[in-house]
Amino acid sequence: MDHRGIHWRALSTLDLPAVEAIAAVVHPAFPEDTAIFAERQRLYPDGARFLELGGVPSGYIISHPWTFKSLPALNARLGAIPPHASTYYLHDLALLNKARGTGAAAMIVGDIINHARAQGFPNLSLVAVNSSQPFWHKHGFRVVDVPELKEKLASYEAAARFMVKPLV
Repeated sequence: MDHRGIHWRALSTLDLPAVEAIAAVVHPAFPEDTAIFAERQRLYPDGARFLELGGVPSGYIISHPWTFKSLPALNARLGAIPPHASTYYLHDLALLNKARGTGAAAMIVGDIINHARAQGFPNLSLVAVNSSQPFWHKHGFRVVDVPELKEKLASYEAAARFMVKPLV
């Protein structure tokens, strides 16, 4: 997708060093090994996209099918996509400051919503961190209280919230 120098494309293994560098800037409190990004890209390449602004690496999104009301642990391999996945999970959306306010995030979120809907998922889910709740709320996600996730959410940060966007 290319619009005003904003170009989202499939994430390749050659992009992984740039993804790791972007993650270190955007999510310093949530470090993940390059192997984690590589595994998710390998397991579900349709959900791994890379942002370039004017040809310069500027962001990425990692998403994949998963089990509803279940969260992958931070910095842990998935092993496999669950065969009976019941949600489309947005693992990570990271944009460098120069990409914020360009519309790039809204573009890819819309793309991922359309992808999840086309794949027949009833909803999308995510963990909102870094004060991102208002952004996700604007895109139709709502906080869902799941008591059994309380401990896992706290492992992200005290303000982490589980959010869901229905698709049906």
